[in-house]
Amino acid sequence: MLRHLTQGSRLLGLGIALARFDAVFVLDSLALPAPLPLLARLAAKVLRRPGLPARPGERLALALAQAGPTFIKFGQALSVRPDLVGNELAADLGSLRDRLPPFPAVQARAEIEAALGLPVATLFATFDDTPVAAASIAQVHFATLPDGREVAVKILRPGIEAAFQRDLDLFWWLAARAEGRAEFRRLRPMQVVATLADAIAIELDLRLEAAAASELASNFRDDPELRVPFIDWARTARRVLTIGRITGFSVDDIAAIDAAGIDRQRAGAAVITSFLKQALRDGFFHADLHHGNLFVARDGALEVIDFGIMGRLDLPTRRFMAELLLAFITGDWKRAAEVHFEAGYVPAAKSVEAFAQACRSIGEPILGRPVEEISIGRLLTQLFEITETFDMPTQPQLLLLQKTMVTAEGVARSLDPAINFWTVSRPVIEDWMHAEMGPTARLEQAATDAATTLRRLPGLIDKMGRAAEVLAGGEIRLDAESLSRLAEEQARRRRPLVLAAWALVALAAVWLWMG
Repeated sequence: MLRHLTQGSRLLGLGIALARFDAVFVLDSLALPAPLPLLARLAAKVLRRPGLPARPGERLALALAQAGPTFIKFGQALSVRPDLVGNELAADLGSLRDRLPPFPAVQARAEIEAALGLPVATLFATFDDTPVAAASIAQVHFATLPDGREVAVKILRPGIEAAFQRDLDLFWWLAARAEGRAEFRRLRPMQVVATLADAIAIELDLRLEAAAASELASNFRDDPELRVPFIDWARTARRVLTIGRITGFSVDDIAAIDAAGIDRQRAGAAVITSFLKQALRDGFFHADLHHGNLFVARDGALEVIDFGIMGRLDLPTRRFMAELLLAFITGDWKRAAEVHFEAGYVPAAKSVEAFAQACRSIGEPILGRPVEEISIGRLLTQLFEITETFDMPTQPQLLLLQKTMVTAEGVARSLDPAINFWTVSRPVIEDWMHAEMGPTARLEQAATDAATTLRRLPGLIDKMGRAAEVLAGGEIRLDAESLSRLAEEQARRRRPLVLAAWALVALAAVWLWMG
C-alpha cells in the first residue's frame, strides 16, 4: 500500500511539473480518458508559473528537466525527430542535450579528488572550472595533462544514482501494473524496464564507458569514417572519466561545417554507414548518437563521444535486421514477413501471407516517394504498429537498435536533408550478408558446428557406456515400448553426429576441389 502511495505521488508530481510549466499539451497525444487532459489544462491555469517562455517546446523542456534524468533522456530522443514532433519542438528540446544547469566547480573538483585520490593540481597541468557541457547524468570540463595532451574530464552529477533509482522504481511499478492487463502483456513491460535498468547501471559506471570506447576504437582502428578519442585509464574511475579532447564541429553547427568546406553529404552518409557497420559487422554499437555526441572533423571523418549507452546484437538478431532491411529495400514483402517468422518473433499459427500484405502496405508507399520524404523512422513506427495485429511480443534486444537507427537517421538528415537511407545502407547490408551468410560463411559455420559436436563425442560415448553397464546389470527392466522409445532417443542423439560427419565430408570435398 505504501509503495502504491509513493508511486502515485510521483505520477502526480510529473503531472504537476507539466502543469507548472504549461506543457500539458503532450497529454493530448496519449489517448488518455477524456477527463484527464481537461483536468490537466485546468491545473495548468492554476499552477502555471509566471514568466514562462512562449514556445511550447521550451516549456516542455523545462518540465522534463524538473521531472528527472530519465524524462530528460526521453526529451533528448524527441529532439532529433523533427519529422515526428515538428522542427520548432525538436529544436526547443535540443536544450536538454548539453545545456542543463551545471553543478558548481568546487563539487566537480571534490568528486575528482575523491575518485582518483590525488589533488586536481597534481592530476592535471590545467583544469578549466567552467564546464563545457552539462547533461542529465554528468558534466564535462576541459583540462590538460602534464604531458601537454588536451583532454575532457567527465564527472557524474552528485546524487544522480539515487535520482535514477527513483525513476526506475516508478517504471517498475508501472510495468507491474501493465503486466496484469492483457492488452499490454505482449509488450513485455517488465523486460523493457529491465533493459533500461541494465543500460542505466552501465551508464553510471564511467569505467564501463571507458571500456566501451576502447572496444569501439578497436573495431574502427582501420576505418577512416569514425574516430574515437583515447582513454586516460590512470585518471578514470567509477565516477570520473578522462578522455582525449576532440576538435571537430558539432553536427548541428551547419554554418561552421559549411565554412570549413566539409562535404555534408559525405558526412551524413557516414553517420548511417558507420552505424550499420557497428550494428551488423561488430554487433556492438553506440546507442546514443544524438547531435551532442557527434562531430565532424575537418577532413570529413566523424568523431564520437559519450559511450555510456551501447548496444549489443547476437548473430541471429543481426541476420534478422539485415534481411529485413534488404527485403524492404528490394520490395520483397514475402521475405520481409518470413524473417519475422524464422526469428520466432511472430507466432507460427499466424499467416505469413497476411503479414507480407501488412509489410507491403507500409513499404509500397515509401518506395514510390521522393528520397527526401523516405524515413526509416516512420517505417519502423508503422512496422511496430502492425505487430499488435499479429500478436508479436516486444523484443527488448531490439529496442536500443530501433531507437538508435531512428536517431542516426535524424542526425544524418540534419547534415543532408535529401539523404536516402536505403541508397546509403544497401551496399553495407549486402556486403555484410555476403560475408556472413554467403557460401564460404556457411561452410565455416558447418565446420564449427561439426567441431563442437566432435568435442562432445567422448562424453556421449561415456554416457552410453554407463547406460549399457546399468542395463547389463539388470538394474532396469525394459518392455517393448520402452525399448522403442530408447531407440528413438538414441537416433535423435545420433543425428547431430551424422550431420557433423556429412558436413566434414562436404567440407573436405570442397577443400580438395579448391586445391
